[in-house]
Order: sequence, then structure tokens, then C-alpha cells
Amino acid sequence: MEKLNSDNNGGLRLPPGFRFFPTDEELVMHFLKRKVQSRPVASPIIAEADVCRSDPWDLPGDPKQERYFYSNMEIKYPNGKRSNRVTTSGYWKATGLDKQIVDSKNKQIVGSKKTLVFYRGKAPNGSKTNWVMHEYKLANPIQGMENWVICRMFLKKNGRKSGENDVRVEEAGPIFYDFLAGIPRTGDLNLEPAASSSGSSGVTNASPMADEGEENSKYMRGN
Repeated sequence: MEKLNSDNNGGLRLPPGFRFFPTDEELVMHFLKRKVQSRPVASPIIAEADVCRSDPWDLPGDPKQERYFYSNMEIKYPNGKRSNRVTTSGYWKATGLDKQIVDSKNKQIVGSKKTLVFYRGKAPNGSKTNWVMHEYKLANPIQGMENWVICRMFLKKNGRKSGENDVRVEEAGPIFYDFLAGIPRTGDLNLEPAASSSGSSGVTNASPMADEGEENSKYMRGN
């Protein structure tokens, strides 16, 4: 079987019809936790970038698609915890309350998700844009690695109602295609194909997210 290739930004170049589609829990437990522990992940699909110092349209990848980055947050004041989110053209502003992320297996809080909106200009008089970012943090990071986060960035389409930023088309009950069949369980990637009128051969029903050690979570899904 043909291997999946990595692009120049360290991300995985997926076949047409497939895209990276992790849950909040998978981002925190599988990707961010392993990043701060210097443990390998299944695929180099998330690149590193200085997210909060760069304008969103200047970051690697297709700005019309969801993008994911590891970022080491810069603390604004020496003895504080507030991050510096000022870019060349504007700034990121937090909105709403942080969401707690819970491990579905042991029901423990493992992280949090902060929602931010990008404003052009200087605070506090910037002009709001449609750029939205979700910032994921670990609840109990390793000392010295607490500033690492994962950023999920996307351009909100006009016409969406407030509160719909997290709508991700899962209502129909996702199905999954075993794209990398035959590869050892450590590092499995399961992909879901895009909907097609030509049938769905080779498609199986989704199973619950497996134990972290098995590394076979379903974070590749179709458009």
C-alpha cells in the first residue's frame, strides 16, 4: 500500500476526501500529552508554529481549512500567567468560559479548551474578524513544559449563529475506513472517507475510543 507523505511543514498530506478530525479528548490525551512528555505520536500531522505572534493567514497550511499547531505560549509578564497574543496586524481575544476536557475512561479532568477570536488593530479598539481559535492545555502539565498548547484554527463562515463554532457534522453517526489495514496496532490511523453515492465498500461502524496505550483513536475522518 502507498505510504502517506508528510509535507514541508511537518504535517501529514492526506488523500483527497480525508481530513484530520480529532476530538477534544484525543487532542489533549494523545497529541498534547505526548508532546510534553517527548513521546512519539502515530504521525507527524501537527506542526509547530508561533501561533500567537503570527497573523492567522500567515501560518502554514490552507487558511480555508481547519489547521492544528503546537505552540509554546509566551508569557506576557515575568511573574504572571497571561499569554502574549499580540500579532503583527492585531490580537487574539478570549471569549466565553473555558471548557473542561474530561477523560472518558476515568472521568478525570485532563485539560481545558479556550476559545479566542482574532481582532485587527490595537486593543481594546480592534475590529472583530471571523478568525476563531481553540486553545487546548493540559490540566497537570510537566514542570517546564506548561506553556505548550495545541491550537485549532479556522475561519468562521458568514451566516453561522453564535455558539455554532463547534458544529462538526457528526449528526449522521460517523463511519470509519481502515485505511492503514495491516499496520501494527501501535500507531494505527483510521480514516473515514467522504460521503459518496457509489457505495461504501470496506466501511465499518465506529467503535469507542480505545485505551491511550493502543494509539488507535479515530481522529482521521472524511469531509
